[in-house]
Amino acid sequence: MTVHTGQSDALAAGLLRSSACAVVATAPVEGYLMALHPHLAKAPAAVLATTWVVVRVRQRRLPAPHPAHVVLAVLAVVLLSTSAVHAAEPFSTQYLLRWLPFLAITVILVDVAAREAPVRTLLAAAVGGAAVAGAGALYSMAALGESRATGPLEDPNDLAYVLVAALPLTLALLPPCSRSGARRTLVAVVAAVLVLGAAATFSRGGALAALAAVGWLLLRRTLRARAVAMAVLVIGAAGVLGALAASEGISQALREKTYIAATNVDTRELRWAAAARMLAENPVLGVGAGGFRSTYAAASHNAELDEQVPVAHSMYLEVAAELGLPGLVSFLGLVAVAILASERVLASERGPWAGERRLMVAAQASLLAVLVASAFLSQQYYLPLWFLVALVCAADLRVQEGRRGGGHARLAGDQ
Repeated sequence: MTVHTGQSDALAAGLLRSSACAVVATAPVEGYLMALHPHLAKAPAAVLATTWVVVRVRQRRLPAPHPAHVVLAVLAVVLLSTSAVHAAEPFSTQYLLRWLPFLAITVILVDVAAREAPVRTLLAAAVGGAAVAGAGALYSMAALGESRATGPLEDPNDLAYVLVAALPLTLALLPPCSRSGARRTLVAVVAAVLVLGAAATFSRGGALAALAAVGWLLLRRTLRARAVAMAVLVIGAAGVLGALAASEGISQALREKTYIAATNVDTRELRWAAAARMLAENPVLGVGAGGFRSTYAAASHNAELDEQVPVAHSMYLEVAAELGLPGLVSFLGLVAVAILASERVLASERGPWAGERRLMVAAQASLLAVLVASAFLSQQYYLPLWFLVALVCAADLRVQEGRRGGGHARLAGDQ
């Protein structure tokens, strides 16, 4: 009976681990999955949620409590409240059903990453999926002749967001210098693909996010200035060679980007002003989930009648406009909880856990990149933010469990 129970537990852990990895690995390439079938991109999350519920019910085990759960619960209450008030709006239910799965997946990932799935394994899955997206970005320019890389995502800016968010995480996958040179080479190649793919999008927000992440890694002494300089030289040389090989395409892309950039500035000003107006008129519960889309024409005084699916081009302003101040505070509170959790992990893992410290600083840099890019993009419906919050909160729970057990907990699994 004991052997049978042990095998059953091992099988359950394996299923949770593999389905969690599938969720984070497929998120960057959801466009490719949707091209195969409209609902295929939702399958990994559905499998993870179903497996998690079945396993936890069988185990009769609740998730370990974390402050993030409280904030997520408050955010869910705000979402349900504002959706009930604005139930008559045309997109309220549709956008509520976009929000709630991210809250649920965050809870599930916190629990699974704290128990069954090593943090570094999930990081590797996320980076692997982003690397495929980066390769798709380069392919879309080199083979398909697109002026700006898109790959698995329709909007180049969204693609840049996904690639830049994954870039700092490659540091967490580097083995110690004394170990596998082949693995270090592979990580370097993946990082180059991410950088070149992001550069091929010509996204200014992506570039600012990357600079913020690199600056944080330098500030926390996790990345050396010499390494950054060498990487810039190598990637710059690769970029020059690529530009020489496709000079006409690059020139066209730059011309188009210059025109689009000027248009985007005007568009963002219009949408930011409209979002601020919505918040000022509806500070408590906003205009409801999806309300920006349905009320933008009126709030902007019909500035863009031809825009069918407008977004605020700022995650913070869009959340504030749609969910009101309570929604914005709880949303930002979730980010604050994650930041505090990461600092608690760093405070507990200094000294002999240098490798784990690098992992957590890399996660912080990735989260910073997400927050910077989201100032110019509406990214609340993409996984990187929610995944990173879940990751650091799970690491925090592992440290707490280690303290209760009288020793240190491994954050990332086997090296």
